[in-house]
Amino acid sequence: MSTEEGANSDAAAAKIDLAALARIVAEAIPFSKALGLTLGDAGPGWAELSVPYDARLVGDPDTGVLHGGVVTALLDSCCGTAVLLHPDRPAATATIDLRIDYMRASDPGSGLIARARCYHTTRHVAFVRAVAFDRSEEDPVAMASGAFTVENRGKEGLQP
Repeated sequence: MSTEEGANSDAAAAKIDLAALARIVAEAIPFSKALGLTLGDAGPGWAELSVPYDARLVGDPDTGVLHGGVVTALLDSCCGTAVLLHPDRPAATATIDLRIDYMRASDPGSGLIARARCYHTTRHVAFVRAVAFDRSEEDPVAMASGAFTVENRGKEGLQP
């Protein structure tokens, strides 16, 4: 195996490890599991989670749109996952502050996708931006920015 092939297989293995970690985060938390959150994709410092439409999660029966709390939970979980997937690999994280700007109601009967990126970390705080959408990322339901704790446990961080 050439050096280049070895590097490519190492990169692929790292991607698989990150995806396994993201699945643990999305499925091991009972609240996330109750909402039906699933991993769409993930990589170093970013994650994509989704929540399917479920009539039990509707906020207004007259409109059939998902409750704002579902949007908040999806964005918070996606942001936390992005922090855990940052190359610094923190061992744990918790939300310090999460600002959400609601742009519009989700489409009736539609699930949501959230994409988050951890764009900066310090020794104790990670900063994240995210978007939640149903039609396209260019037509968001909500935008979020937040600060999350960074709890380190050596170089290994949280392991899947």
